[in-house]
Amino acid sequence: MAGLDVRLRVMSPGFLALPWSEPLSRWDATTVPIRDVPVGPSRHLVRFVEVDGQMWALKELPLRTARREYENLRAMEERSLPAVRPAGIVVQPFADTAILATRYLDASWQYRRLLMRLPSPMRKHRERLFDAMAGLLVDLHRNGVYWGDCSLANTLFKRDGQRLQAWLVDAETSAVHPSLSDGQRAMDLDILVENVTGGLLDVAARMEEPPEATAQLFAEVEGVRQRYRELWDVLHDEPTVRLGDRHEIEARLRRLNDLGFAVEEVRLVGDSPDSETLRLQFAVAERGFHAEELRKATGLVVGEGQATILLNDLRAFHGHIQQEEQEPVSEAEAVRRWLDEVFRPGMAAAHAAVGRRGDPIQAYCDLLEVRWLLSERAGRDVGDGPALEALAARTVPSESAAELAVADADTGELPALSSEQLRIRSSDADDEADW
Repeated sequence: MAGLDVRLRVMSPGFLALPWSEPLSRWDATTVPIRDVPVGPSRHLVRFVEVDGQMWALKELPLRTARREYENLRAMEERSLPAVRPAGIVVQPFADTAILATRYLDASWQYRRLLMRLPSPMRKHRERLFDAMAGLLVDLHRNGVYWGDCSLANTLFKRDGQRLQAWLVDAETSAVHPSLSDGQRAMDLDILVENVTGGLLDVAARMEEPPEATAQLFAEVEGVRQRYRELWDVLHDEPTVRLGDRHEIEARLRRLNDLGFAVEEVRLVGDSPDSETLRLQFAVAERGFHAEELRKATGLVVGEGQATILLNDLRAFHGHIQQEEQEPVSEAEAVRRWLDEVFRPGMAAAHAAVGRRGDPIQAYCDLLEVRWLLSERAGRDVGDGPALEALAARTVPSESAAELAVADADTGELPALSSEQLRIRSSDADDEADW
């Protein structure tokens, strides 16, 4: 039998010093910085450690499975896909086992914790979750990744501006290919629909929702299939246009940009020498168009959803100061002033208002969203003050995506839930993720 083989991608003294030669089940919490993070049922033993200011998820599993998952996650990382990042693999000198280490995804939600905050009447927020699931599967399939076990239990959710981003956290059954066939994609989508249906029925039973709400779940899950197909078609559609049809080409381009995709190449292809119409083809890059635009302008590295909000805020500020000063202001000067006068102080104030919980940039995005909703109701710009008060008092408008963050605060609860539902929601034991 071979000896211990430690393969780590983390140059952290505390991480390197963990007792890798011992079975994970024997790690002693009195000497190892183990953290209690509820994950619910799992096929394998999962523990969490916090060393040198970073949380890590450690999963003990058969060597062959661990190697396959590690390589799958490495491949997804190289493609910049939303999957947990592999930190290392440790082959142990006994029982043909290994420990797979991944980075803990900060500020993320497990599906049960999230859905306990999203009862069936909250359709707008639930739609964000299903959009995220469909988007994740499309992103994987475009990069040749067959998931093989698409489910809510194998997914984490993280807020990104006004939307949710789904992240893959289990790649044991995944396979990475140059591309996927239509049959492979259809099979993966069928697995997703079946597994998500089971996960939603389980949550509905725990929340004791009425039969009519349970019946609605089947339509919601089929909606995931429809969302997947619509997004896939947008990315792969080849409409016919005339060579000079600039409006149609620009409209298609804007639609892709609005979805967050950058276009690397436009191609017009004729089916015959005398054809008057051409097939319009786009070579589409990974989702991150607005995030890259913001990074180039400001140096900020944020999520795609956050970038969309911040770019709008920056452009509005640029227009405002030009109108106020009655002279042109360069983009570089507008960026500098926006960062110093608006973004940084606004982010600090918003983060303080939510008790310095979570991501400061997300707190600022929530401030902008809540301010806009309050201004719409008032018929005028109410300013930051009332929005900050709403965030601090946990009384944000119910239409706001910030409601999710408020509900996750220690003192915040969503309305319209029975006392029994609140009791169920407060139980950490109901959280589940299959790491």
